[in-house]
Amino acid sequence: MSSNSEHTFHFGSAEIRYELSFTERKTMGIKVYPDCSVKVIVPIETKEESIEIKVREKAPWILKQQREFLSYHPLTPPRKYINGESHLYLGRQYKLKIEVAKVNEVKLKEGKLFIFHTEKTSPEKALFDWYKQKADKQFTILLEKSLKLYFRYNLENPKLEIRQMTKRWGSCTPKGKVILNLELVKAPKGCIEYVIIHELCHLIHHNHSKKFYDLQDLIMPDWSKWKERLERTLV
Repeated sequence: MSSNSEHTFHFGSAEIRYELSFTERKTMGIKVYPDCSVKVIVPIETKEESIEIKVREKAPWILKQQREFLSYHPLTPPRKYINGESHLYLGRQYKLKIEVAKVNEVKLKEGKLFIFHTEKTSPEKALFDWYKQKADKQFTILLEKSLKLYFRYNLENPKLEIRQMTKRWGSCTPKGKVILNLELVKAPKGCIEYVIIHELCHLIHHNHSKKFYDLQDLIMPDWSKWKERLERTLV
């Protein structure tokens, strides 16, 4: 068996693939990454039969972790940016009304999303810039609101960063930065709060342990409702 190899097995109807590595260590370790890849690290000289048995025993946990990560994978359908097309903002659908103008401007009015754009600027770019502006305002307000719920944990005010991400709704760094997906500005505020609270909990518990979920339950008892709403709205 090579020191670094790919393996596959079936658990029920699910197929689990993992990368196997041998290192100088005393116990086996299994890691599931945000892209749903699985890495198994074992001590040198571990027998193949023993590895397969232990990985199969952990299959339910591996699938649970993959489902957790998949729930954070935004899958926004492609847009054409034409009149009458529906676009979301804070959980509500708005029909586009596009006009060429002297300056770029986006307005919400009477259930419509008016995009005024210059000839040099596409409707997509004008709307993207508007979403960025709104996301910065809304995310900052909701982060400050959520942070107050952690007063007993002495969390420092985290730096907020907004990015376009294809595989996560949010993430955080060991240094305390909270990173949110720009697409979240299209979701209801409760969904945005859920993602923020999820990441703030990670600043205290850095994995999806029981302590992590206990804290998330304490801070936001109805978080699962908003998680499901987020998945229905944008995934």
